[in-house]
Amino acid sequence: MRYIEPHGHMVSRVTDDYVDMATAGCAAVCEPAFWAGFDRSSADGFHDYFCQLTEHEPKRAAKFGIPHFCWLCINPKESEDVQLAKDVIALIPDFLDKPNVLGIGEIGLNKNSRNELKILELHVDLAARHNQLILVHTPHLEDKLKGTRLILDVLKSDRRIRPERVIIDHVEEHTIGPVLDAGFWAGMTLYPESKCTPARAIDMLETYGTERIWMNSACDWGVSIPLAVPRTALEMKKRQWTADAIDRVVYQNPLKFLSQTPKFRV
Repeated sequence: MRYIEPHGHMVSRVTDDYVDMATAGCAAVCEPAFWAGFDRSSADGFHDYFCQLTEHEPKRAAKFGIPHFCWLCINPKESEDVQLAKDVIALIPDFLDKPNVLGIGEIGLNKNSRNELKILELHVDLAARHNQLILVHTPHLEDKLKGTRLILDVLKSDRRIRPERVIIDHVEEHTIGPVLDAGFWAGMTLYPESKCTPARAIDMLETYGTERIWMNSACDWGVSIPLAVPRTALEMKKRQWTADAIDRVVYQNPLKFLSQTPKFRV
Protein backbone atom coordinates (compact mmCIF):
# COMPACT_ATOMS: atom_id res chain seq x y z
CA MET A 1 0.00 0.00 0.00
CA ARG A 2 1.07 3.59 -0.63
CA TYR A 3 -0.43 6.59 1.10
CA ILE A 4 0.24 10.22 2.00
CA GLU A 5 -0.24 11.49 5.55
CA PRO A 6 -1.43 15.04 4.75
CA HIS A 7 -1.89 16.19 8.36
CA GLY A 8 0.38 14.84 11.09
CA HIS A 9 2.01 16.74 13.96
CA MET A 10 5.25 14.81 13.94
CA VAL A 11 7.21 17.05 16.32
CA SER A 12 5.07 15.50 19.07
CA ARG A 13 5.66 11.90 17.93
CA VAL A 14 8.48 9.45 18.64
CA THR A 15 10.79 7.95 16.03
CA ASP A 16 9.01 4.58 16.26
CA ASP A 17 6.02 6.29 14.62
CA TYR A 18 8.16 7.19 11.61
CA VAL A 19 9.33 3.57 11.39
CA ASP A 20 5.74 2.31 11.48
CA MET A 21 4.57 4.85 8.90
CA ALA A 22 7.42 4.01 6.53
CA THR A 23 6.70 0.30 6.93
CA ALA A 24 3.02 0.91 6.11
CA GLY A 25 3.92 2.70 2.87
CA CYS A 26 3.85 6.39 3.81
CA ALA A 27 5.18 8.34 0.81
CA ALA A 28 5.18 11.77 2.50
CA VAL A 29 4.02 13.49 5.67
CA CYS A 30 2.71 17.06 5.89
CA GLU A 31 2.76 18.90 9.21
CA PRO A 32 0.58 21.95 9.87
CA ALA A 33 1.61 24.38 12.57
CA PHE A 34 -0.54 23.77 15.65
CA TRP A 35 -1.09 24.38 19.36
CA ALA A 36 1.66 22.83 21.45
CA GLY A 37 -0.63 21.91 24.36
CA PHE A 38 0.01 25.25 26.05
CA ASP A 39 -0.12 28.89 24.96
CA ARG A 40 3.26 30.23 23.90
CA SER A 41 4.17 33.57 25.42
CA SER A 42 6.07 35.35 22.66
CA ALA A 43 6.69 35.50 18.93
CA ASP A 44 10.24 34.28 19.60
CA GLY A 45 8.81 30.90 20.60
CA PHE A 46 7.01 30.67 17.27
CA HIS A 47 10.17 31.63 15.40
CA ASP A 48 11.95 28.68 16.97
CA TYR A 49 8.96 26.44 16.21
CA PHE A 50 8.98 27.49 12.54
CA CYS A 51 12.70 26.68 12.42
CA GLN A 52 11.92 23.26 13.87
CA LEU A 53 9.28 22.62 11.18
CA THR A 54 11.37 23.86 8.26
CA GLU A 55 14.87 22.75 9.23
CA HIS A 56 15.02 20.09 11.93
CA GLU A 57 11.95 17.85 11.53
CA PRO A 58 12.61 17.23 7.80
CA LYS A 59 16.03 15.84 8.75
CA ARG A 60 14.49 13.52 11.34
CA ALA A 61 11.88 12.25 8.86
CA ALA A 62 14.54 11.74 6.17
CA LYS A 63 16.31 9.20 8.40
CA PHE A 64 13.31 6.94 7.81
CA GLY A 65 12.93 7.70 4.12
CA ILE A 66 9.87 9.94 4.46
CA PRO A 67 9.77 13.41 2.86
CA HIS A 68 8.50 15.98 5.37
CA PHE A 69 6.51 19.10 4.44
CA CYS A 70 4.87 21.74 6.60
CA TRP A 71 2.37 24.58 6.83
CA LEU A 72 2.86 27.76 8.88
CA CYS A 73 0.51 29.91 10.98
CA ILE A 74 -0.53 30.71 14.52
CA ASN A 75 -3.16 28.22 15.57
CA PRO A 76 -6.66 29.59 16.32
CA LYS A 77 -6.37 28.43 19.95
CA GLU A 78 -3.71 31.13 20.39
CA SER A 79 -5.43 33.86 18.36
CA GLU A 80 -7.19 35.59 21.24
CA ASP A 81 -4.04 37.61 21.85
CA VAL A 82 -4.35 39.71 18.71
CA GLN A 83 -1.04 41.53 19.05
CA LEU A 84 0.86 38.28 19.57
CA ALA A 85 -0.91 36.79 16.56
CA LYS A 86 0.01 39.78 14.40
CA ASP A 87 3.64 39.50 15.51
CA VAL A 88 3.69 35.82 14.58
CA ILE A 89 2.04 36.39 11.19
CA ALA A 90 4.73 39.01 10.49
CA LEU A 91 7.37 36.28 10.85
CA ILE A 92 5.85 33.92 8.29
CA PRO A 93 6.88 35.58 4.98
CA ASP A 94 10.55 35.00 5.82
CA PHE A 95 9.87 31.24 5.89
CA LEU A 96 7.68 30.88 2.80
CA ASP A 97 10.62 30.24 0.48
CA LYS A 98 11.78 27.24 2.51
CA PRO A 99 11.69 24.16 0.28
CA ASN A 100 9.26 22.18 2.45
CA VAL A 101 6.68 24.92 3.16
CA LEU A 102 3.37 24.14 1.41
CA GLY A 103 1.28 27.11 2.53
CA ILE A 104 -0.66 28.67 5.41
CA GLY A 105 -2.25 26.36 7.99
CA GLU A 106 -3.83 25.12 10.05
CA ILE A 107 -5.72 28.37 10.38
CA GLY A 108 -9.39 28.67 11.29
CA LEU A 109 -11.53 28.94 14.40
CA ASN A 110 -11.63 27.42 17.88
CA LYS A 111 -14.37 29.21 19.83
CA ASN A 112 -15.68 31.29 16.93
CA SER A 113 -14.71 34.55 18.64
CA ARG A 114 -14.25 37.96 17.05
CA ASN A 115 -10.52 37.89 17.66
CA GLU A 116 -10.21 34.47 16.04
CA LEU A 117 -12.13 35.74 13.02
CA LYS A 118 -9.86 38.77 12.74
CA ILE A 119 -6.73 36.61 12.75
CA LEU A 120 -8.31 34.18 10.30
CA GLU A 121 -8.87 37.09 7.90
CA LEU A 122 -5.23 38.18 8.30
CA HIS A 123 -4.03 34.66 7.53
CA VAL A 124 -6.24 34.46 4.45
CA ASP A 125 -4.91 37.81 3.27
CA LEU A 126 -1.34 36.60 3.80
CA ALA A 127 -2.03 33.46 1.76
CA ALA A 128 -3.66 35.48 -1.03
CA ARG A 129 -0.80 38.00 -1.22
CA HIS A 130 1.81 35.24 -1.43
CA ASN A 131 -0.21 32.79 -3.57
CA GLN A 132 -0.14 30.06 -0.93
CA LEU A 133 -2.28 26.98 -0.42
CA ILE A 134 -4.52 27.10 2.66
CA LEU A 135 -5.34 24.43 5.27
CA VAL A 136 -8.23 25.27 7.61
CA HIS A 137 -9.05 23.89 11.06
CA THR A 138 -12.76 23.74 11.94
CA PRO A 139 -13.95 23.84 15.57
CA HIS A 140 -14.87 20.77 17.53
CA LEU A 141 -18.20 19.37 18.71
CA GLU A 142 -21.20 21.68 18.95
CA ASP A 143 -19.40 24.72 17.49
CA LYS A 144 -18.35 22.94 14.28
CA LEU A 145 -21.31 23.83 12.06
CA LYS A 146 -21.38 27.49 13.11
CA GLY A 147 -17.61 27.75 12.78
CA THR A 148 -17.61 26.08 9.38
CA ARG A 149 -20.20 28.54 8.12
CA LEU A 150 -18.17 31.48 9.43
CA ILE A 151 -15.02 30.12 7.79
CA LEU A 152 -16.79 29.64 4.46
CA ASP A 153 -18.06 33.22 4.65
CA VAL A 154 -14.53 34.56 5.19
CA LEU A 155 -13.07 32.53 2.33
CA LYS A 156 -15.86 33.28 -0.13
CA SER A 157 -15.75 37.00 0.65
CA ASP A 158 -12.14 37.26 -0.59
CA ARG A 159 -12.23 37.11 -4.39
CA ARG A 160 -8.51 36.29 -4.52
CA ILE A 161 -9.11 32.87 -2.94
CA ARG A 162 -9.60 29.94 -5.31
CA PRO A 163 -11.62 27.19 -3.57
CA GLU A 164 -9.67 24.39 -5.23
CA ARG A 165 -6.54 25.63 -3.39
CA VAL A 166 -8.16 25.40 0.07
CA ILE A 167 -8.60 22.26 2.19
CA ILE A 168 -11.11 22.55 5.05
CA ASP A 169 -10.22 19.91 7.60
CA HIS A 170 -12.00 17.95 10.34
CA VAL A 171 -15.28 17.76 8.42
CA GLU A 172 -18.05 15.54 9.76
CA GLU A 173 -21.43 14.40 8.48
CA HIS A 174 -23.08 17.78 9.05
CA THR A 175 -20.32 19.92 7.51
CA ILE A 176 -18.89 17.97 4.57
CA GLY A 177 -21.78 18.90 2.28
CA PRO A 178 -21.47 22.70 2.56
CA VAL A 179 -17.68 22.48 2.13
CA LEU A 180 -17.86 20.42 -1.05
CA ASP A 181 -20.82 22.37 -2.41
CA ALA A 182 -18.76 25.57 -2.14
CA GLY A 183 -15.98 24.04 -4.24
CA PHE A 184 -13.42 23.52 -1.45
CA TRP A 185 -11.55 20.35 -0.56
CA ALA A 186 -12.67 18.45 2.55
CA GLY A 187 -10.40 16.69 5.02
CA MET A 188 -11.63 13.87 7.28
CA THR A 189 -9.64 13.44 10.49
CA LEU A 190 -9.52 9.89 11.81
CA TYR A 191 -9.52 9.93 15.62
CA PRO A 192 -10.28 7.08 18.02
CA GLU A 193 -12.30 9.23 20.46
CA SER A 194 -13.60 12.23 18.51
CA LYS A 195 -13.80 13.78 15.05
CA CYS A 196 -14.30 10.81 12.72
CA THR A 197 -13.96 7.03 13.05
CA PRO A 198 -12.89 4.92 10.05
CA ALA A 199 -16.43 3.59 9.66
CA ARG A 200 -17.94 7.07 9.60
CA ALA A 201 -15.29 8.27 7.14
CA ILE A 202 -16.04 5.43 4.74
CA ASP A 203 -19.78 6.10 5.10
CA MET A 204 -19.17 9.70 4.03
CA LEU A 205 -17.06 8.59 1.08
CA GLU A 206 -19.84 6.25 -0.01
CA THR A 207 -22.39 9.07 0.35
CA TYR A 208 -20.48 12.00 -1.17
CA GLY A 209 -18.03 10.26 -3.50
CA THR A 210 -14.25 10.61 -3.56
CA GLU A 211 -13.72 13.91 -5.37
CA ARG A 212 -11.88 16.64 -3.41
CA ILE A 213 -11.65 14.57 -0.21
CA TRP A 214 -8.66 13.32 1.74
CA MET A 215 -8.19 11.47 5.04
CA ASN A 216 -5.62 12.24 7.73
CA SER A 217 -4.63 11.18 11.24
CA ALA A 218 -3.78 14.64 12.67
CA CYS A 219 -1.65 12.67 15.13
CA ASP A 220 -0.25 14.85 17.92
CA TRP A 221 0.51 14.72 21.66
CA GLY A 222 -3.09 13.67 22.44
CA VAL A 223 -4.96 10.42 21.88
CA SER A 224 -4.37 9.77 18.18
CA ILE A 225 -3.14 7.09 15.80
CA PRO A 226 -0.35 7.83 13.27
CA LEU A 227 -1.42 4.81 11.18
CA ALA A 228 -5.08 5.84 11.03
CA VAL A 229 -5.03 6.30 7.24
CA PRO A 230 -3.67 2.87 6.28
CA ARG A 231 -5.89 1.24 8.92
CA THR A 232 -8.91 2.90 7.36
CA ALA A 233 -7.73 1.74 3.95
CA LEU A 234 -7.88 -1.83 5.27
CA GLU A 235 -11.46 -1.20 6.43
CA MET A 236 -12.27 0.06 2.94
CA LYS A 237 -10.90 -3.20 1.53
CA LYS A 238 -13.21 -5.15 3.85
CA ARG A 239 -16.12 -3.19 2.38
CA GLN A 240 -15.13 -4.39 -1.08
CA TRP A 241 -13.49 -1.18 -2.28
CA THR A 242 -11.11 -1.91 -5.14
CA ALA A 243 -7.38 -1.30 -4.80
CA ASP A 244 -7.60 1.51 -7.37
CA ALA A 245 -10.44 3.24 -5.48
CA ILE A 246 -8.55 3.03 -2.18
CA ASP A 247 -5.39 4.36 -3.82
CA ARG A 248 -7.38 7.28 -5.21
CA VAL A 249 -8.47 8.35 -1.72
CA VAL A 250 -5.31 7.74 0.32
CA TYR A 251 -2.68 8.66 -2.26
CA GLN A 252 -3.91 10.26 -5.47
CA ASN A 253 -6.28 12.77 -3.86
CA PRO A 254 -3.75 14.35 -1.47
CA LEU A 255 -1.17 14.22 -4.26
CA LYS A 256 -3.53 16.13 -6.56
CA PHE A 257 -4.22 18.86 -4.01
CA LEU A 258 -0.68 19.24 -2.71
CA SER A 259 0.86 19.22 -6.19
CA GLN A 260 -0.72 22.61 -6.76
CA THR A 261 2.51 23.90 -5.24
CA PRO A 262 5.67 22.86 -7.14
CA LYS A 263 7.43 22.23 -3.84
CA PHE A 264 5.52 19.02 -3.21
CA ARG A 265 7.31 16.03 -4.66
CA VAL A 266 7.10 12.35 -3.72
